[in-house]
Amino acid sequence: MALNLPNRLTLLRIAVIPLLMTFILIPPPWGKIVAIFIFALAALSDAVDGYIARNWRQVTDFGKFADPIADKLLIASALLSFMQLGEFGGWGAAIVMTILAREFLVTGLRILTVSQDLVIRASALGKLKTLSHIGLVFTILGNSYFHWGGAGEVAKDLFIGLALFLAVISGVDYFYRSRGLFRRI
Repeated sequence: MALNLPNRLTLLRIAVIPLLMTFILIPPPWGKIVAIFIFALAALSDAVDGYIARNWRQVTDFGKFADPIADKLLIASALLSFMQLGEFGGWGAAIVMTILAREFLVTGLRILTVSQDLVIRASALGKLKTLSHIGLVFTILGNSYFHWGGAGEVAKDLFIGLALFLAVISGVDYFYRSRGLFRRI
């Protein structure tokens, strides 16, 4: 495994997950601002490591595998923490499970395509899904620290709906675009 800069950033993103969860879950309000900072750096590192890997020609097999896993773990850790805090109300488990199920299914599909020497490129819907999940995390953290009141709750509900919608639609899109693979196997 080549531990170049992009791969180190990916591993660092995974390493900060326990810290992120800790600061989301600790009671003092200042924990949320630390969580916002950690999450912002982790989300930024995803963009930076991809940029460096592509433009400095440091793309590795490890990076192709670990980078999307790191992203999914980062979002999953935040969503599970929010579920623990009751941020999703009575539908928390269903919301989080739907989002996580999509991530597992698409990751499994990608592994299957690699085993068949095929590649599924990230789609525009997949990228929008990722942005909606990042927006959801920032909205919940921001509302819990800055107390935006009713506007914060509306924003949270909108991001939950958007995140769910894009998770389902982008998941369906990945499977639809891979329908030829299912004919092959």
